[in-house]
Amino acid sequence: MTAAAPAARVPGPAVPARGRPLLKAGSVLVRTVASVPLAAAVATFLFLAVGPSFLGYQTSIVLSDSMAPIINPGDVVVTVPSPVSSLKAGDIITYRIPVQDRRVETLRVVGLTRDGGGSTTVRTKGDADHDAEPWLATFEGSSVDVHAVTVPYLGTAIQALREPAALMALTYGVPGVLVFGMLGRIWWKGPDAADGSRNGADGAKTPAAG
Repeated sequence: MTAAAPAARVPGPAVPARGRPLLKAGSVLVRTVASVPLAAAVATFLFLAVGPSFLGYQTSIVLSDSMAPIINPGDVVVTVPSPVSSLKAGDIITYRIPVQDRRVETLRVVGLTRDGGGSTTVRTKGDADHDAEPWLATFEGSSVDVHAVTVPYLGTAIQALREPAALMALTYGVPGVLVFGMLGRIWWKGPDAADGSRNGADGAKTPAAG
């Protein structure tokens, strides 16, 4: 008895060989473009939300130009708690001002006095200002937030991402680009690769004896 021949398969639409490199390059580009903002968002979240809890530093967005050109509006200031006893004139500190709305300011220490009770009183001034601030700030605790590093433009980027259009783009745009990249990758493989794998599996079979 003769074994029946396998039914002929109808090949699917093949991707032209010359077009496959373009599809592959496009898929790689799409995945790269989508991964960059995603990686940046994750890094920013870790830096702003997770890092302070584990590493002890603090971050704040600068809104005024008092410390320009060293620190500009839209920059993020990173401070670390330092002993008040080590504070000196010339240090840049971030603190809550003792007047008005008690907002947080980043300014340079231009004068400093210490009393016998352990309190430290400072006068501060912005590098871009002509005069020192009219108030005196007294620190009675053990530490004060001293400037460590400035991250330029990060605050501007964070504020921009809070806009409705940016939130919409992050919510729908990035997932859409990732899906498009995956579809492009599947299309680049083409049906020939799947047919080849199936043909190889069929060829391994031994026909039944007649």
